[in-house]
Amino acid sequence: MAEQRTAADTLVDRLVDWGVEAIFGLPGDGINGLMEALRKRRDRIRYVHVRHEEVAAMAAVGYAKFTGRLGVCFATSGPGAVHLLNGLLDAKVEQAPLLAITGMSYHDLIGTSYLQDINTDYLFNDIALYNQRIMGPAHVTNVVDYAVRTALSQRGPAHLAFPIDYQAAPAGSGPRYVRNVPGHTSTTFRTPVRVPCRADLEAAARTLAGRTRVAILAGAGARGAGDELEAVAELLGAPIVKAQLGKDCVPDDSPYTTGPIGLVGSLPSEEALEQCDALLIVGSTMPYIEYYPKPGQAVCVQIDDKPERMGLRCPVDVPLCGDAGATLAALRPLLPRNDDRRFLTKAQEGMARWWDLIAERGTRSDTPMKPQVPAWALNDALAPDAIVCGDSGTVTTWTARQIRLRRGQRFSFSGTNCSMAAGLPYAIGAQTAYPGRQVVVFTGDGSLTMQLGDFLTAVQHDLPIKVVVLRNDTLGLIKWEQMVFLGNPEYGVDVAPLDFVKFAEACGAKGVRIDDPGRCATQLADALAADGPVIVECVVDQHEPPMPAKIRKDQVSKLTKALRSGTPNRNRIALDMVKDLLDEASFQASPARAIPDRAGQALSGLAGRLRDRADDEHSE
Repeated sequence: MAEQRTAADTLVDRLVDWGVEAIFGLPGDGINGLMEALRKRRDRIRYVHVRHEEVAAMAAVGYAKFTGRLGVCFATSGPGAVHLLNGLLDAKVEQAPLLAITGMSYHDLIGTSYLQDINTDYLFNDIALYNQRIMGPAHVTNVVDYAVRTALSQRGPAHLAFPIDYQAAPAGSGPRYVRNVPGHTSTTFRTPVRVPCRADLEAAARTLAGRTRVAILAGAGARGAGDELEAVAELLGAPIVKAQLGKDCVPDDSPYTTGPIGLVGSLPSEEALEQCDALLIVGSTMPYIEYYPKPGQAVCVQIDDKPERMGLRCPVDVPLCGDAGATLAALRPLLPRNDDRRFLTKAQEGMARWWDLIAERGTRSDTPMKPQVPAWALNDALAPDAIVCGDSGTVTTWTARQIRLRRGQRFSFSGTNCSMAAGLPYAIGAQTAYPGRQVVVFTGDGSLTMQLGDFLTAVQHDLPIKVVVLRNDTLGLIKWEQMVFLGNPEYGVDVAPLDFVKFAEACGAKGVRIDDPGRCATQLADALAADGPVIVECVVDQHEPPMPAKIRKDQVSKLTKALRSGTPNRNRIALDMVKDLLDEASFQASPARAIPDRAGQALSGLAGRLRDRADDEHSE
């Protein structure tokens, strides 16, 4: 007797028809009908069993970000579904196509306070771009097709709530209305590639013509358009400033880029936006408005495939709605060449000085080890096609500045959503998609410990992810924000220490501890070359500040207030900052470049007094 086909079978078969190759999730009684359908199709769709539902959603986001394909996740009803929410928020904010499937109470017990009874579709309504409750077996194909097409076309999350009893119901059971004709939908989809009309392209070219100080701001929407970006930069004599989500749109060693912008940015990037007379924004809505050109300073052309984002951060003269690569290709023949190369040359000279400073910071021999040291050492250990998954915290600064991505390497993190603990889940998704590529997480101990249990997912599924964690036993970014932005003493940011090496070994994996800057590069290279998943614990100085490219007076005054107000280890913090400034005083790209000799002598004397006080603090 043939096995009866269920509504869950219909759903999974439709996902296979859509080309879905992997699904991330955690079983539960509210989703067991779907689990059985996945079991029967385990040779056609890979199930990655995670330890927490948020990781399932975040892994699906990582999968989608690095492949451009649909990421799929699932969870049981009630609490399992709720746990998915941050991952769906990440997909919405980060523009990643994702389908989430959640269980739901029996269809005729919904709203009766039954076990795990929650209107999941209502819960997801503010986040999902498409959000529906499956109303019976005849409804499945229709809503799956629409959900997938919405996720792909709008680059965001779609959600389907699947009542428990419908999952296991026979596929042909239940009423089908006469107008619901079987076979009326399909899985045909082609990603639209839009190009603005000729008149708009010509208007953009006229706007940029005659401008001698053009800057390009490129973001996540420019990923995959690197060749066209560099060609346009050459024509316009324009430095390419990169929002952090666009870190891999052109390599960091490109002669055209000035690297990152914002608090994690470079000095040449800040100067390019401060001094430009024209700005070409490509696929970016970088949120830090204070870093854009001042209103009236520069004309602006913006390329984005979402018209509602035009002028969101900066007044736009000519909006070009279209795909970044295709639009740049259409615009390039219309652009006159800017023969005045002084603006680009100045940026390139500034970047040479900036990289000298970054190399100096990345090769410091101080102990405790500076966090910049493992980030800089990582460059030589990365494979030519490595995928790097970043995280939120002070680690974002070290990633933005110290990790020098080469052509062919990829990077992403939870940028606009700024969710902690996204690095490891992203890596699970990336390694699932690309089993033969090196995938590296660069994270902090605060972020990693939030989802550390899912390192076991890497072990269980033979995902050779390498996790490089900066251990400083503090929530560093919050600590510095409390002091520098608000003038408050640090509070509530201590993190109980964890031996990550022992944890890795307890999981059946390899753990490596690095605390000697002299051995860091060798140990890191060996760890990344090892088989299987590895945690590399880098013990770093918790008092090293994520120094901005330019120090502003209000930041200094608020930090001074915070230190005077009783910040723990205030003498050690002040000592580290004074010592950093003295060590970098000879570098033109450093904030210390303006310190005169007389002030330097005074700072040297202050450093001696602070060292004595710091020793007293430590002995108390």
